[in-house]
Amino acid sequence: MYHLSSGSAARPAGGLATGTLASRVAGPVDRDPLLFQRCTWCGTAMYQRLLCPVCHGSDLRTERSEGTGTIRHSTVVHRNSPAARNVSLVEMAEGFVVRGRVMGPLIGIHDGGRVRLTSTKDAVRGEPVFQLLDEPFRAWT
Repeated sequence: MYHLSSGSAARPAGGLATGTLASRVAGPVDRDPLLFQRCTWCGTAMYQRLLCPVCHGSDLRTERSEGTGTIRHSTVVHRNSPAARNVSLVEMAEGFVVRGRVMGPLIGIHDGGRVRLTSTKDAVRGEPVFQLLDEPFRAWT
């Protein structure tokens, strides 16, 4: 929808798609958001679903995650890659679980570790990438 102002040019009526360059300036805080769904009936949070797994409702609204979470399970995978990599299940602060990769030393990635989202799309697998927030435990220092 467009509104006509007193001038001769029409301008967009607000919203998300204003197309200004200033709103897309990348900085250390500005990153692609991790979007998830929340059921409007029961309030369950989920990641990339068509129906709610609890009440099977299809009325889902999209929300933006704040990007912090806890590692629930992590494993090291050696196949189909030149180097070992981890695959982790991260429970986000909003209550949904997402599969992704945690950057950091493999010995320091453990269940219960706190992580923050660094990228929503890994260049190879297209999964979210997280960074450890806690310093890995160093017993020999």
